[in-house]
Amino acid sequence: MGDIIIKNVTTKKQEKDFIKLPWKIYEGDECWVPQLISDYKKTIRGENNSLVQSGPFQHIIAYINQEACGRLCVGINEELNRAKNYKEGYISLFECIDDYDVANAMFDCASNWLRDKGMERIIGPISLPNGDDNRGLIIDNFTDPTLVMNTYNKSYYRKLFEDYGFYKYWDCYAYRYTMQDEIDDRYKNYVPYAMEKYKFKVDKIDLKNIKKEMADIKQIIDEAMPKEWDDFIPPTDEEIDIIGKSLVPVADPDLIYIARTEDGRPIGFNIALPDYNQVLKKMNGKLFPIGFIKYLYYKKKIDRARLFVLFVIPEYRRKGVPSAIYLNLYNAAKRKGYKYGEGSTVWEYNKIMQRDIEKLGGKIYKTYRIYKKDL
Repeated sequence: MGDIIIKNVTTKKQEKDFIKLPWKIYEGDECWVPQLISDYKKTIRGENNSLVQSGPFQHIIAYINQEACGRLCVGINEELNRAKNYKEGYISLFECIDDYDVANAMFDCASNWLRDKGMERIIGPISLPNGDDNRGLIIDNFTDPTLVMNTYNKSYYRKLFEDYGFYKYWDCYAYRYTMQDEIDDRYKNYVPYAMEKYKFKVDKIDLKNIKKEMADIKQIIDEAMPKEWDDFIPPTDEEIDIIGKSLVPVADPDLIYIARTEDGRPIGFNIALPDYNQVLKKMNGKLFPIGFIKYLYYKKKIDRARLFVLFVIPEYRRKGVPSAIYLNLYNAAKRKGYKYGEGSTVWEYNKIMQRDIEKLGGKIYKTYRIYKKDL
């Protein structure tokens, strides 16, 4: 084996190597889903997320004998650090061959970069700022399919992190719902009763009026996000705009709902998407020349969905609003012929959402671990 060379991604070739490395690592692995290369370029360039706005970052890539063998993004979310009085950086987009020395070299590079910028801790792997993918490492289920915008990794990744000295920070859970299981009649009957008693309604998102809908969603997040959540702050107007623009091309309005009082006050919402991974799996990262035809064909065969998030403002959490949103989502998914759905990734300290999911019959079937290390 040759020497390990760590480089910052600065050229088109290095960017290509960064993007294409997973094809090497996951060759023949049925659970891995290749993302569209054109979309992934936008992701690592910060064109469809808050990477650039949030603070400094660096993509690094490891080579042995001029062959790419590892990669990661290291960065600082300055807005989160200011809001929480932190001095920490993050790791995201981590991939590596089964070689401790390669991982160690990348972790050393990331740690030194953060120390030079005055950081005292490092966490990861996490999503790029205000994202909802690449969160944590799977530690317990390497056989079930990977759903849209969720992470997948080799089982040895855990050892690479822990051997370097990373320790558990938080776990996040994926819950599975099976559409064949009927919802308890008491649950079904409670929802219309609560809607009448507490005077609220639940509507599908209006994608033609997305700016107004996203403004209502932001208002809900601002009111609903607990201040004690260590790793989140409400999105800015700019970040909400990015989310809205990203949502329109892929959203199914049957799977996204906003709850409002009778006088129009927004009080809760969810975001769920069809599992486009079932389509991406067939396209091998390419839209052309025939990828688009495959997309149109396999899109009709999607039979599962992923619930990303559900927020309800505090005064309505015990008034049936979460139940009403869940029931609308469940009924829509069942009408569409979905076999099952996933609710993920739910942080282990988010007991409210865990209880709501479990009341609807969701069961934990995957655990994603986020690590921390003192610098």
